[in-house]
Amino acid sequence: MAKEEMEVVKGVDLKRYMGRWYEIASFPSRFQPKDGENSRATYTLNEDGTVHVLNETWSGGKRGYIEGTAYKADPKSDEAKLRVKFYVPPFLPIIPVVGDYWVLFLDDDYQYALIGQPSRKCLWILCRETNMDDAIYNQLVEKAISEGYDVSKLQKTPQSDPPPEAEEGSHDNKGIWWIKSLFGK
Repeated sequence: MAKEEMEVVKGVDLKRYMGRWYEIASFPSRFQPKDGENSRATYTLNEDGTVHVLNETWSGGKRGYIEGTAYKADPKSDEAKLRVKFYVPPFLPIIPVVGDYWVLFLDDDYQYALIGQPSRKCLWILCRETNMDDAIYNQLVEKAISEGYDVSKLQKTPQSDPPPEAEEGSHDNKGIWWIKSLFGK
């Protein structure tokens, strides 16, 4: 039986967390392209303490991306429970869509992380590099199991080495699949 409340990392140094993270594996979403590869997130700390989020993926040679803002769900808590807000559609940002971003595991060197949501419908394994050691991957999968996730849904994300530059590939500005995949809908 799954725990009711997931254990979340405490005391995350947001400045150290900033930068690029590659998606090593995630729960697939019907709104995410089945042939998506080189998925990654880049986080930049804003002056007001919020975080600029850039999510990118490549599908059929096209770069899809969406931008948003992350902020602490409870500014007084030291738990790594963030909320992420995107506007849809990205080309005409009028509707805010908000989702949870909970850091369930983060190594001491800020090189790999396990990200989930209270619904347990979404899960991401992230790494600073495009590939991850199998032992570390398995450790993160075990952590996800201990937090009540059905890891049979976890699928590895193809990553090329070296990763593509942002300018490579034509642009696909739809970005809708990123939003819907955040909410597991």
